[in-house]
Amino acid sequence: MRVTPRIWIGLAIYVGYLAVIAIVTILGGVPFPEIGKSAETTLKGAVLPLGVAAVLLIVTTTALGWWRPALFDRQRSQYRWPIIAPAVMAVAAVLNLIGTDWSKFDATFLGSLIALGVLVGFCEELMARGLLLTALRSSLREGWVWFLTSALFGLMHMLNVVLGAPVQGTISQVALAFASGTAFYIARRVTGSLVWAMVLHGLWDTSVFAVGFAPKELSIAPLLVFVVAALSLASVYWVIKGANEKLGAGDSAPAAVPV
Repeated sequence: MRVTPRIWIGLAIYVGYLAVIAIVTILGGVPFPEIGKSAETTLKGAVLPLGVAAVLLIVTTTALGWWRPALFDRQRSQYRWPIIAPAVMAVAAVLNLIGTDWSKFDATFLGSLIALGVLVGFCEELMARGLLLTALRSSLREGWVWFLTSALFGLMHMLNVVLGAPVQGTISQVALAFASGTAFYIARRVTGSLVWAMVLHGLWDTSVFAVGFAPKELSIAPLLVFVVAALSLASVYWVIKGANEKLGAGDSAPAAVPV
């Protein structure tokens, strides 16, 4: 690692990421509630801000030399069964996709939706459970690393209020984001790689925007969200237990874990 991880660096990246997303989205002129309702609003309101953020995150991660600790744990969790929470989330995402009327999407709209999913999975995971997590591991025990990355991930959704989202709905989203962030954290710890959390995150957001625009039939997916929340919070202790991921001042980057 070129730069020794420090908590303040992670927090600076977190604040900088939110600032970039806010500025580019505001300049694009698309209110948050309009994102996902057309190809144009999705491209201007989500794909463009996330694309700019992705470039900056890649440059930042490369400059810091944090790719390995951001993407890989030293060791996978010794308990593998908590993967059930992310697995149920994946099932809910698939049900959302099945329950979407895809005839209402043209090629441009579909492409913008896929780009949104890829970019949100990459950006939000690399920022929160990649760079921020690496920074927190420089000084904190793993329990605090889970809690703070999930809490800050949840709180970052309050930015949607500034971008035009209703306050009450956003507060509920913050709480659910804390739980979904826990599911993504579990995916990282059980697999040893952030890549699977990126894939799950991207799949989930794509499915939510798709079914939100063109629902075809009633689905049990919304109920499964609460099941995922309960399972994640009930099982996260077991992927934290025995974790030895804290980075010392002179620590070298952990070896990559095969995906």
